[in-house]
Amino acid sequence: MSSEVRRVVAARGLRGFADGFVSVLLVGYLGSLGFSPLRIGTIVTGTLLGSAVLTIAVGLIGHRARVRTLLLGASVLMFATGVGFASVTAFLPMLVVAVVGTLNPSAGDVSVFLPTEQAYLAGHARGPERPRLYSIYNLAGAMAGAFGALLSAGPAVLARAFDRSLESLQRGGFLLYAAVACVVALIYRQLPPERADDADPLVRGPLGRSRPIVLRLAALFSLDAAAGGLVVQSLLVLWLHLRFGLSAATTGGVFFAVGLLGAFSQLLSARLAARFGLIRTMVFTHLPANLMLILAAFAPKAWLAVGLLLVRSLFSQMDVPARQAFVMGVVTPEERAAAASVTSVPRSLASATTPALAGFLLAHSDIGWPLVIAGAGKATYDLLLLALFRSVVPEDEDLRRPAS
Repeated sequence: MSSEVRRVVAARGLRGFADGFVSVLLVGYLGSLGFSPLRIGTIVTGTLLGSAVLTIAVGLIGHRARVRTLLLGASVLMFATGVGFASVTAFLPMLVVAVVGTLNPSAGDVSVFLPTEQAYLAGHARGPERPRLYSIYNLAGAMAGAFGALLSAGPAVLARAFDRSLESLQRGGFLLYAAVACVVALIYRQLPPERADDADPLVRGPLGRSRPIVLRLAALFSLDAAAGGLVVQSLLVLWLHLRFGLSAATTGGVFFAVGLLGAFSQLLSARLAARFGLIRTMVFTHLPANLMLILAAFAPKAWLAVGLLLVRSLFSQMDVPARQAFVMGVVTPEERAAAASVTSVPRSLASATTPALAGFLLAHSDIGWPLVIAGAGKATYDLLLLALFRSVVPEDEDLRRPAS
């Protein structure tokens, strides 16, 4: 693994820690400000919508801009986001910060950083090696995100131990988010000033020959993301609190375990892809996760709901490295940055359409209807993906060769 790849992986880990920390902290903080579940869902929607708009911008200029420039600019915006959330308490100003910032309410990475990093890593690995490289990349983010979720209970613990205001300590958590952005920027500054994409002059615009398959994949990924927007980590925290009264400390521990299981499960993705192919790996690991999500919605006890969510986490992230490797493998090298953006933007837009609906459903029913709808929608995506792409093999992939 080259030094450049190690730096990108390290930055992904730090961002994962910050995202895991604030994704769990966010709900408790907004609740302490007196926000209703609907308003909390609206702010979560704003964060996802903002990520989509930013990723669109990267898709338009990314093929002409340098990797280091794009990532440093995103780091500055990440810093401003943390300061903004720590500084405002009214709903409308906070919604504005959510929309224009980089805050990630999900256990995964839906931020503006993702397309640029994916394309950059694709150029540092051959086809059969990409699932393994993406597994390591995602493992770093998921592992760090799990520790971030665990430490999100820190403000509540400190407030009880030192008789301090919980709200002020939670606000300080967003300053930690801003501080992480500074460290990430220092790491990105060490990347060589190469271009994100040495564009082929025969390719007009960000996408050319790969446009049809990228657009079909983007449509399918949008269905998956819209369903996933109903159960982003912040909303699962809210559901566990409303349904079972779980505390911030308990939910932090739950999502620490969820993050660890999801992180380590990704290491199996490359081996499964080498044996069964990328598409089958994506589909047949995702379907059991969707079933667990639906069953959790009807769990009568907290321990059973948490157990089902933990089992879900064993399968729900195995498709991520395979999906990333598939997208990078079916497009030409000069179109990778654009393809990563074009497949990420609809995902972000689609995921931004449903959290407010989830907040509404959680406020008006004891049953976890968002979990049911999400599981059904994701299963539909899996079956369509298998039907449409099971015979498509990336040109530079030799899936019979074991991943090294």
